[in-house]
Amino acid sequence: MSTDSEDPGVYLLPITVDYGGRELTITPSAVETDRGLVLVDVGPPGAVDGLRTHLRGLGFELEDVWLVLLTHHDGDHVGGLAELLEHTDAVVATHPEEAPYVRGERAPIKGGSDDYRPAGVDLELVDGARVSTVAGPMTIVETSGHAPGHVSVHFPDHDLLLAGDALVADGSEPLSGPKPEFTPDMERATESVGRLADLAVEQVVCFHGGHVEAGSERLAEIHAELRE
Repeated sequence: MSTDSEDPGVYLLPITVDYGGRELTITPSAVETDRGLVLVDVGPPGAVDGLRTHLRGLGFELEDVWLVLLTHHDGDHVGGLAELLEHTDAVVATHPEEAPYVRGERAPIKGGSDDYRPAGVDLELVDGARVSTVAGPMTIVETSGHAPGHVSVHFPDHDLLLAGDALVADGSEPLSGPKPEFTPDMERATESVGRLADLAVEQVVCFHGGHVEAGSERLAEIHAELRE
């Protein structure tokens, strides 16, 4: 991972934006492939300028993004998608359970339909789907609970996990499970943490909290805590 890790081809793009009247720091990620960049989550409306600045600093442009992978449909992850697509003709991918929300066919579970402009979904990815990247295979892991079709991304060649909102690291604890107040189905979310604990993980990137040096043992501890 750029700057914070030795993993090649995975770049963290932390940006601070105004969302819902408060300042929010988020961490989308870009993954280098032979075709260009995969962008994992976009951020809320207004995030595109920050993404452009980060990418240019790395020697890329927004137009280099050929695939946008959405971990789930919450507005702080997909709100900037429609604006991003004004600058690139990237393929948009998400889990089948999330696609209707992104397209605007259903109102977002945790907010009104005016949270963001709908956008098309070109590709629906399920558990086990893989994308070839410079960092090796990028594997989709279904981690439902925080959202019906939430997914995380695992890089087995580097024991690296992009957790989306299946885990958070922005509180007093360096890494913990999803926040219950924003997680409609904590039972499924807890099961999802257990799935992540079964993976080979040494580093975690949370959308809220960024990079954490923590591995499978810590994920197993979080799973056990959530089950209590």
